Amino acid sequence: MPGSGVAGGRPRVVVLGGGRGLTATVRAVRAYAGRTTAVVATADDSGSTGRLRSSMAIPAPGDVRRCMIAMAGLEDLPLGRAFEHRFAGTDVEGHALGNLLLAGMTAVTSHFLGAIDEVSRLLGLDPEVAATLPATVNPVDLSATTVGGTEVFGQYAVSKTPGIARVWLHPPDVHAPERVVAAILDADQIVLGPGSLYTSILAAALVPDIHLALAEAQAREVYVCNLEPEDAETLGYDVAAHVAALVAHGVEPDVVLVSRDCALPLGDVKIDVVQASLAAPDGTAHDSDKLAVALTDLLP
Repeated sequence: MPGSGVAGGRPRVVVLGGGRGLTATVRAVRAYAGRTTAVVATADDSGSTGRLRSSMAIPAPGDVRRCMIAMAGLEDLPLGRAFEHRFAGTDVEGHALGNLLLAGMTAVTSHFLGAIDEVSRLLGLDPEVAATLPATVNPVDLSATTVGGTEVFGQYAVSKTPGIARVWLHPPDVHAPERVVAAILDADQIVLGPGSLYTSILAAALVPDIHLALAEAQAREVYVCNLEPEDAETLGYDVAAHVAALVAHGVEPDVVLVSRDCALPLGDVKIDVVQASLAAPDGTAHDSDKLAVALTDLLP
């Protein structure tokens, strides 16, 4: 049950989202958690990921790849850099090696989860301690409606669209792996973000099994707000607007963690707000060490 902890009393923590923000959270949580489970959005349809999705009908591998490297602490080591290496001047130009490996393993194992398990072993990850899981193993796309009534299809297109009123998944009945649901219900802490509000966090949280599990979870749910609004999908948002968008989609965090260095005004936030110094020295991303301290302070 939540609160029991693992690995010498250290907590079970689930992090949810996608993009580079999720990797910052993974690095932070690995510093204090006994078990870390990353639940990764898989609706990306751009770049190398999009090309592999269209040719093989697989979930998006890109954010899964990044998260696994962060989980293994290999980002600055040769193996981690190799996973991120993008080929140029060849038949696989533009593809990241890690994406190709996940796609190849999916073909060999006939299942995206099987591919992740095999690559996790290659990276030396113990799934009982550090697990990366896709929000769904079914191919899925993100759609949106703007406040003006325009419908937008595809995650990349949604990311370039201001004035979003609502997002949803297509098809709507995709399923999350059982391990994802179990991790959420068993968690001592659940961390949403940082990351793109609609195309990372909600792209994962709106998978029906995950949506229900988040509503039923006993763990404290922490939303880590971005440092600044994005050029399109959250243009003009303050912190309150970010939280309100989550709540409007049925995702209700218990507390929002906001950096004192944040370029976003607070606005009228309807949930508890905790402020801390979270920004990296260049001010463009969250510092994982600072984030680890702030998240530890929010444990039950």
